[in-house]
Amino acid sequence: MTTVELNPFPSRSVFLGVDVGTGSARAGLFDESGKLLGSSSSPIQIWKDGDCVEQSSTDIWHAVCAAVRAACSLANVSDVEVKGIGFAATCSLVAVDAEGSPVTVSWSGDSRRNIIVWMDHRAVKQAERINSFNSPVLQYCGGGVSPEMEPPKLLWVKENLQESWSMVYKWMDLSDWLSYRATGDDTRSLCTTVCKWTYLGHAHMQQQMTEKASRDMEACGWDDEFWEEIGLGDLVDGHHAKIGRSVAFPGHPLGNGLTATAAKELGLLAGTPVGTSLIDAHAGGVGVMESKSDSDSLKKDSDVDTLCTRMVLVCGTSTCHMAVSREKLFIPGVWGPFWSAMVPEYWLTEGGQSATGALLDHIIENHVASPRLANQAASQKVSVFELLNNILKSMAQEDTSSPFVAALTSEMHILPDFHGNRSPVADPNSKGVVFGMTLDTSEKQLALLYLATVQGIAYGTRHIVEHCNAHGHKIDTLLACGGLSKNPLFIQEHADIVGCPIILPRESESVLLGAAILGAVAAKSYPSLHDAMKALNAAGQVVHSSSDPKVKKYHDAKYRIFRDLYEQQLSHRSIITQALS
Repeated sequence: MTTVELNPFPSRSVFLGVDVGTGSARAGLFDESGKLLGSSSSPIQIWKDGDCVEQSSTDIWHAVCAAVRAACSLANVSDVEVKGIGFAATCSLVAVDAEGSPVTVSWSGDSRRNIIVWMDHRAVKQAERINSFNSPVLQYCGGGVSPEMEPPKLLWVKENLQESWSMVYKWMDLSDWLSYRATGDDTRSLCTTVCKWTYLGHAHMQQQMTEKASRDMEACGWDDEFWEEIGLGDLVDGHHAKIGRSVAFPGHPLGNGLTATAAKELGLLAGTPVGTSLIDAHAGGVGVMESKSDSDSLKKDSDVDTLCTRMVLVCGTSTCHMAVSREKLFIPGVWGPFWSAMVPEYWLTEGGQSATGALLDHIIENHVASPRLANQAASQKVSVFELLNNILKSMAQEDTSSPFVAALTSEMHILPDFHGNRSPVADPNSKGVVFGMTLDTSEKQLALLYLATVQGIAYGTRHIVEHCNAHGHKIDTLLACGGLSKNPLFIQEHADIVGCPIILPRESESVLLGAAILGAVAAKSYPSLHDAMKALNAAGQVVHSSSDPKVKKYHDAKYRIFRDLYEQQLSHRSIITQALS
């Protein structure tokens, strides 16, 4: 083929990772050392109406194809060089009929809108009702389901869109739908089913991890009593055909690889291996968790499992906090323990904050100084975040009463629960709090608000880490990836506030790398997912917490105020409830 003759590296092996986030579909190509060769993104449509947030699987697939073709072109990679593909995506819920066509999940009736997006909170009441049953499966998701998980969303559709409910042939997590669309194999991932559908993955613990078993394990982890109890017993029919008859470990090959149709749409070869998928945050964990710093290398002879002392922060629109352990740890208000949901044969604990990048955007964009700031950033050819960071440095130098940048917010405190609290208090009704506002509308005041928001997010991470360690984890190191990890102020504040070193990956596109690792495992380039992680993860910069004791003392004080803001909110809620009763 002409494309092969033109390529200067005809014998190289390249792995393709696809990540569908909230706002775009991205594709990245990696070589056998985990180095990014090229990437591209394509925007996806989103509809927002109050608590309802929806997308289109048709639109998403078109964006995936555009991103893959563009990435291959930019990286000068031919179809024969792509040895394996992996998909990662948000944990959004997809509805399709028997022909694979979209079924609406929208009040609008628009058939394009067949995805309930992960952040959609329409099913808060359904989640509360499900949790009131106290089913045994709930102990494996922190004691209760979140409205961001799939059972409440499914119940909402059944109760509100009966015609759609009767039409749906398959309900799928978005990453599973992508691999199904690519291969025709609707085997589900242990990652999606365990983390978002209450599937009990540890039902497979005694099952031998032979290739045959791991490729197509009968789905024995569904709790039929749970589904019947909450009013969704019809999903048990046909051996759970609508929600998953078979499951597989992340990275195991699906079907016969890419179908001819999907290969043509993607510009790749039919039969190219496709790995069982991951949720995007979990792919970020796979993409960074084995990144070793120099100090980690010194620990290699100890009997401590380094993986179990780490927490990965996947920081994007939201932040997910991923930690693994050899033993199952039940932590109130934190999702899990999930067996083999990220790294096979490890138990996963998953904390999170529902709005972090989205919150910073909200704070900045809704401030009166935002247009002026945006114009300044554009004229200086820097990002708004970089400009704000520079303003804060200048303010700290001018303010003799502020011994360090973080102290600029001594009179401003933020509880970042603008989209509820995912963990560790697990309160979807929690609200954001901004303490310390004045009539000032300047760029400097916006910079303070931005810094206080970053700090509030970091105090939330500290709360999660402390809570996990109090329940059996031994986390002493953070790893960060995702868009916010590229912001030095965000990372330094987290290091100072949590008191842990933060390892940044060599490759900034960790979620894409994690997805590509799935393809590498499916292609049999590595014997296991963990082996592939060790080969392809690599550390970059390590950010340490401040050695200044005044910084620690300051953040300890602000953290006490942070914790108190939520307690005050509960008290205020109770006062109003009594007044209105």
